[in-house]
Amino acid sequence: MLVALCGIVWFLPLRTALVFYKENTNRIQAFLPVEPGETFQIVFKHSIHLTDVIEKYRVTEDLKIEQYEFVFEEFGIGMPSNAGEGEEFVYDDGKYHIQNMSNVFPSLNIRNGKTVSEHRLIWGDQGDKMVWFNEYFDSGAWFTVKVERLTAWECVKGVEIRE
Repeated sequence: MLVALCGIVWFLPLRTALVFYKENTNRIQAFLPVEPGETFQIVFKHSIHLTDVIEKYRVTEDLKIEQYEFVFEEFGIGMPSNAGEGEEFVYDDGKYHIQNMSNVFPSLNIRNGKTVSEHRLIWGDQGDKMVWFNEYFDSGAWFTVKVERLTAWECVKGVEIRE
């Protein structure tokens, strides 16, 4: 009876996490424990401008990913030229901000930089925790990112992201 109970617990959802799946598979490469309402940022170095581009996200109550701000330093290839409807375009401290965004995604497809590999993941109450993607992913690798409830078994299969 105890063995059966332990087996069941092993496969029950245990924690909510930002999960990085290798390419188009269900293979967990890494995960970051998160809760609804928490925020995180993905920062990448633009391969032409060589400046940081910051995408700010929050975890929704229904475990989706909502982009609420986009920050960049230079206009050009791949950069927006203005804010969308209901959004606010602000220039502050040498950076352009598109604020009040509400783009909701079930998942994100992200490629770790190949030419200029300086992608970072930032999280924490004050945005004070950070890791370089290269600590967890190969240069040029791509993955699908989702917010999901992981079982103990799934947590063992992936690497927990820690600062």
